[in-house]
Amino acid sequence: MKKVWIVLTHEFITLLSRPSYWFAILGIPLLATIAYAVAGRANSDSGTQAVVTQLFSGPQQVSSQGYIDPSGLIQHMPEGMPPDLLIAYPDEETAAQALAEGKIAGYYLIPSDYVQSGEIIYTSADYNPLSAQGNSAQFEWIVQYNLLDGDALLASLAYGPLELKTVSLAPEPQREENNPLTYFLPYGVTMIFYIVILSAASLLLSSVSKEKENRIMEVLLVSVTPRQLLAGKIIGLGVVGLLQVVVWVGTGRALLAAGKTTFSLPEAFQLPPSFLVWSLVFFLLGYALYASLMAGLGALAPNLREASQVTIVVILPLIVPMFLINMLIEDSNGLGSTLLSLFPLTAPVAMMTRLSAGGVPWWQPILAALLLAITAVLVVRAVAGMFRAQALLSGQALNAKTFLKALLGKN
Repeated sequence: MKKVWIVLTHEFITLLSRPSYWFAILGIPLLATIAYAVAGRANSDSGTQAVVTQLFSGPQQVSSQGYIDPSGLIQHMPEGMPPDLLIAYPDEETAAQALAEGKIAGYYLIPSDYVQSGEIIYTSADYNPLSAQGNSAQFEWIVQYNLLDGDALLASLAYGPLELKTVSLAPEPQREENNPLTYFLPYGVTMIFYIVILSAASLLLSSVSKEKENRIMEVLLVSVTPRQLLAGKIIGLGVVGLLQVVVWVGTGRALLAAGKTTFSLPEAFQLPPSFLVWSLVFFLLGYALYASLMAGLGALAPNLREASQVTIVVILPLIVPMFLINMLIEDSNGLGSTLLSLFPLTAPVAMMTRLSAGGVPWWQPILAALLLAITAVLVVRAVAGMFRAQALLSGQALNAKTFLKALLGKN
């Protein structure tokens, strides 16, 4: 145990002495904090939020529209509608002339066979999707109102329920379905966990490969056994990676909490305290799994260049959730999302994505962590078999087939 502690301490101190590590662990959160502060100041000083709201809501004043009704459908106008909002024209030629003169923004033509075809033609000189959407919705309401002979209550019920209550057996999602801002929270969480797990595991590959290439490994194996060396490196670099996770996730959660008041973020754009606990659990287990696989690559490869060529075999499962992130967010309780978050090789990233999106049953993170822990133990034992003097001191060529055979104990 003493020798494991010596290796652990050496790896820990060596990595902490690198300026690049301190930039990664402190510089990136600092830059994020500065950007947040600048954006918050601009938001409060210039009314950015009001500008954005006005941009997406379109113009406040709706231009007059015309309509030609050969079908004779429109006989009533809803109460409270401005008289110049919708102007009737006897024929399309008159409406086209009014459009050319700028009296109306566009006109609707309701064909005589509308009841059978359900088609209405809209003509506009300059199509604006923002304003056209609002005008179209108003005209749809007028048509619905007249189809029901001016019964406003019945038209409202037919157009859409006055109050819709949704009851779901699944837990409530963390994000608001209609709020695009909260949609990006799981994206950020996915990227953070992918980067942190991969970078921490890659440090172990780099450490083992460089020591083999520089022949320092020969000196180390005189004093420690290969398994002691593996244990010390995994634990030492894992502690460093854990510190990075705590700083990054903690900073992110603090900025989200502050953004609740600064940017008027909704309640759904917050991470619960339990998220930090699960992030530590899945980082440690995910790191143990992938760091062990990386260590196996480093043990078999003669140099870092050849080891890097086979890395894609190891990290491919970790990349899969990145390609399927839309499914994980939009259908977090679907079969595909559930399987990805329970499968050990994809669970570290997939489960954290689902947890940040919300709506995950309580037993699934527990089961995923249990399956991931069992897999990590099996992989660590398999890689420990690769960590022997014969493999560490040899210069044999490495390929994906050789690595997989060694991992399964067939080499």
